Amino acid sequence: MAKTATELDENIAGLLCYVLGWISGIVFVILEPKNKFVRFHAIQSIIVFGACTIVGAILRWLPVIGAFLGWAVGVIAIILWIVLMVKAYQGKKYKLPVSGDMAAKWAG
Repeated sequence: MAKTATELDENIAGLLCYVLGWISGIVFVILEPKNKFVRFHAIQSIIVFGACTIVGAILRWLPVIGAFLGWAVGVIAIILWIVLMVKAYQGKKYKLPVSGDMAAKWAG
């Protein structure tokens, strides 16, 4: 694996993009301006987990069904979090349907 500007292997940096959700995605977008693999995972992390955070917060405001739907979004987010970290560690650019295409376009 190639090294990044932070002296990490690409796959480790890609995994770390997901560790704290959209927060670590923002950190790695700033730290890795040239590495396309890391930027892809960082941007996908920002999009996916930013959307999960916003949707979950909005759903929790709905009476009765909102708590269940917010919980469901949380479960989906945890599953995505694990899958995306594993795929990044394996050195794969695993693209989710919408966010993956956007991340690939913006990563360069």
